[in-house]
Amino acid sequence: MTTPQIRIIDGDTVTDRDMNAEELATYKAIQDGAKAQAKAQADAVIARQAVLDKLGLTADEVTALLG
Repeated sequence: MTTPQIRIIDGDTVTDRDMNAEELATYKAIQDGAKAQAKAQADAVIARQAVLDKLGLTADEVTALLG
């Protein structure tokens, strides 16, 4: 895997370079957080659907009941 790049724009000068250790650690932490958030959202959708299945309701029926 290649190291992610940083693009620095300074006026008319554009410089691309590899991330340093600190930038890479921050980048990985952000990526890990985004993956964890996406997994939590997917788990919530699955849990909600499991409850709807147990109740024998569709999402449209729940919307109608709550709306």
